[in-house]
Amino acid sequence: MSMIAAFYGGKSILITGATGFLGKVLMEKLFRTSPDLKVIYILMRPKAGQTLQQRVFQILNSKLFEKVKEVCPNVHEKIRAIYADLNHSDFAISKEDMQELLSCTNIVFHCAATVRFDDPLRWLDDSIIDEITPKLIGDRPNTYTYTKALGEMVVQQESGNLNIAIIRPSIVGATWQEPFPGWVDNLNGPSGLIIAAGKGFLRAIKATPMAVADVIPVDTVVNLTLAVGWYTAVHRPKSTLVYHCTSGNFNPCNWGKMGIQVLATFEKIPFERAFRRPYADFTSNNFMTQYWNAVSHRAPAIIYDFYLRLTGRKPRMTKLMNRLLKTLSLLEYFINRSWEWSTYNTEMLMSELSPEDQRVFNFDVRQLNWLEYIENYVLGIKKYLLKEDMAGIPEAKQHLKRLRNIHYLFNTALLLIAWRLLIARSQMARNVWFFIVSFCYKLLSYFRASSTLKV
Repeated sequence: MSMIAAFYGGKSILITGATGFLGKVLMEKLFRTSPDLKVIYILMRPKAGQTLQQRVFQILNSKLFEKVKEVCPNVHEKIRAIYADLNHSDFAISKEDMQELLSCTNIVFHCAATVRFDDPLRWLDDSIIDEITPKLIGDRPNTYTYTKALGEMVVQQESGNLNIAIIRPSIVGATWQEPFPGWVDNLNGPSGLIIAAGKGFLRAIKATPMAVADVIPVDTVVNLTLAVGWYTAVHRPKSTLVYHCTSGNFNPCNWGKMGIQVLATFEKIPFERAFRRPYADFTSNNFMTQYWNAVSHRAPAIIYDFYLRLTGRKPRMTKLMNRLLKTLSLLEYFINRSWEWSTYNTEMLMSELSPEDQRVFNFDVRQLNWLEYIENYVLGIKKYLLKEDMAGIPEAKQHLKRLRNIHYLFNTALLLIAWRLLIARSQMARNVWFFIVSFCYKLLSYFRASSTLKV
């Protein structure tokens, strides 16, 4: 029997960020492997006119929790949603709820975080923050990484006698195995780039092809998190241990290889209603990046918006393209570098697990087949994020063929127009043109004469 699964049985667990990508997968795994746990407290706010309970039912009715309902039919009774707002003092939790949490909670998984790289710091007046932010973050690329470091410092300084561990995942992607391959429900990480490329919006990326794409499946992160929770509570390490959950050291895959596999998958399972045929090229040159942004990104967007205006519709492509290019600029720091992370604690924990726990809570990324994972990732985006029917694949392929023919026709027309303008302005170009026409005419006459003699 799994020692880790047994450990969580009968426990009261608090999860922050339970409505987020990682938090939902963590909650699903807990219910599926430890259905006899007592309760999971989740902090949330009403959203889009929904009550807390309505939001809980919406989460439980998703595809992600289908297997949970088989092993834990009363799962909705084991979730206690508590109103909270992490932007307020004491999270705006009521005194009654706070007292319940303090007296009943056994384990806390803090997963809540902003996933925006350029969120402003909110300590002082905006004008002061804008002035001092560059000095505060120093060599760090953005406020996201800076505040992560601050959070760890606070944990280290204020933890007191609490048993605490820190888990640092790299770029979190779709599920690898559990509860099924390819599940994803947000645009963060590689998902947004895959959609942009698959829909034909993104054609060039400033990235280093040989840089390691340190993507880690979300279920791998969750398995390590639960194993760390068990180890920290049972073995009580004397210091706060940091666990790196990465793939680069054990099983590296570079951006170039990943891009090739993503494009190959689009040939088999294309996205519907693509703007252009999927294609993306890597460049590490600033001038070429600006050139491709102008020619292959902004120019087509402007042309399409002009077409929308002509047909009486609201232009939207330029705005969308500008948002995409801004997102790419924020990611450039990470897709042009490789890092090596210490995995000593992660390997130590793996050796502490029984064979059964290594199977049930598998975080050994060396077993990951990247080609298979990437294909499942693209398929998962199509099914779970874009909500596209697999029965529409033949039509999507036909649409890509039409886009290819339009592409060839447009390039041919552009070439002929450019050549015609060149002939009109250059005597040398006219001489070359007349030579080519004369040569083709003589060649055609020769073949006609040869065929006449044979007859």
